[in-house]
Amino acid sequence: MNRIVIVGNGPAAHRLVERLRAHGHAGPITVLGREEHPAYNRVLLGAVLDRTLTPATLALPVVDAEVHLRVTATEIDRARRVVRTDNGDEHPYDVLVLATGSRPRLPEIPGLGGERLQALRTLADCARIGSAAGPVAVLGGGILGVEAARALLARGHEVTLVHPNPHLMDRQLDDVGGRLLAERLGKLGVELRLGRRAVAYRRGQLVLDSSDVVPAGLVVACTGVTAETGLAVRAGLPVRRGIVVDDRLRTSDARIHAIGDCAEHDGEASGLIASAWEQADALAELLAGGDARYRGTRTVTRLKARGIDLASIGSVDCLQSTDAEVVTLSDPARGRYAKLALREERIAGAVLFGFPEAIAAVSQLHDRDLPVPTDRLALLLGTPAAVPGAPAELPEDAVICRCNNVTKKALTAAWQGGARSVPELARATRATTGCGGCVDDVGRLCGALADRTEHQKEGAA
Repeated sequence: MNRIVIVGNGPAAHRLVERLRAHGHAGPITVLGREEHPAYNRVLLGAVLDRTLTPATLALPVVDAEVHLRVTATEIDRARRVVRTDNGDEHPYDVLVLATGSRPRLPEIPGLGGERLQALRTLADCARIGSAAGPVAVLGGGILGVEAARALLARGHEVTLVHPNPHLMDRQLDDVGGRLLAERLGKLGVELRLGRRAVAYRRGQLVLDSSDVVPAGLVVACTGVTAETGLAVRAGLPVRRGIVVDDRLRTSDARIHAIGDCAEHDGEASGLIASAWEQADALAELLAGGDARYRGTRTVTRLKARGIDLASIGSVDCLQSTDAEVVTLSDPARGRYAKLALREERIAGAVLFGFPEAIAAVSQLHDRDLPVPTDRLALLLGTPAAVPGAPAELPEDAVICRCNNVTKKALTAAWQGGARSVPELARATRATTGCGGCVDDVGRLCGALADRTEHQKEGAA
């Protein structure tokens, strides 16, 4: 009997259970979750915050496993192969998977704490933020901070976004892309304080290092995360930024694996949901007797903020490289900007702002490691010389939803089977239920299929 115990009940753990069962694993699987909620997709918390989605819609499908909620794993007895929890239970394992995730890094600011300082990491966090009234300050201008600021603005709050660097999303965007994003947020109504740090909190106001004050009944911290490695440390497993694993996602103990935010592979602890899911896929295949390896994840980061089409693909460092062909298209009058870095005719990095259909085309080329068309401009503008950009023009085997590996063919089949809207297609295929970045693409495909059907009816009349 191959008993698998998974510590953690987030998206990575959930994906692992699904894939294990899909690969035919028939043995017992035990999942230990700290939160009170069954597994849900925390990547879409911003959509709950801005009321686009309800908390219930984030729930992931029930899996075939023994799931324990509100329990914390406190100790691993490697000699006896047992995990102990805070309620006194012991869970024996043949294989142990650590999917403990990460915790928010909260800034230490004099005068700020308690109910005035809030992270955005769980459904409980989302509920607390949602109950707040008055002006809100968001600390951190990475992707989560930008999404949180946009969501809070949609709720009717006066929002100030404070970021210590000169441009937003500096890990994903070049300076031009960051500046355009700032301009768009400013036009929407977000007050921006870039290149500034919060140094104190006094009587409902956040004090910046410029001595300016920002009104803030609540401060939402989006200032990074730290891998949850405590359980591994206590068990004597090697830990650096995360729990160190090899290409088989193994720790130094061959019976213990780690995936997701808590894992460090090849010196990287990415914290990206796409990495967590690919690690879960690889580990499930390995535990089912396959020979998979995890070699890293091709990164595609798509901002989930209402009214902003923005994606960062591959390495942003390549955009400044002297050994890459760099293609830039700037259209400030329409609020559009694109920059591609090409090596050996393939996409090494890209920033796309205001080009939703180009995002689909460039993502496909990057995912498949395919050469770009000779006419670079056509690729960005979606003209006939380009590879297909609109979802309806993509080949049938093109992956529309990267998170759940849903192809255009699968979506088309579901549409023909009666799923005629984005929510219905989501229920039928799980497309859009991962990071949410493909919602617009699925919507465009849905519309194109409806148009095609209407034209066919008119032609037959």
